[in-house]
Amino acid sequence: MLEWLYDLPNNVSAKCVSRIDRLAEMGHELRRPEVDYLRDGIYELRASYQGVHYRMLYFFSGRDAVVISHGFSKEREVPESEIKRAITRKRVVEARFKRYTFKQEKLDAQ
Repeated sequence: MLEWLYDLPNNVSAKCVSRIDRLAEMGHELRRPEVDYLRDGIYELRASYQGVHYRMLYFFSGRDAVVISHGFSKEREVPESEIKRAITRKRVVEARFKRYTFKQEKLDAQ
């Protein structure tokens, strides 16, 4: 996810980060048009810039943790392959949650 985010143009990256910040602030309370439920516990976090639609798929682990699986750009609906990728990652993270827990200090050190 972070590699994808860092590879985006600065304006797009900033918009995606602002959506992530809103998700961190609002959690389960965030609604359309910023997010949408897809299926099997997978949600999409939505950002658009100059007609291009960027999506970050995520899921909740418990009540307090949000796991952002990955990001991509799309034209119409979210491809099934992207949803399946998020579902697979959800299973992996749920099986070994501590291994995949993000630590802010790791990002700050970069």
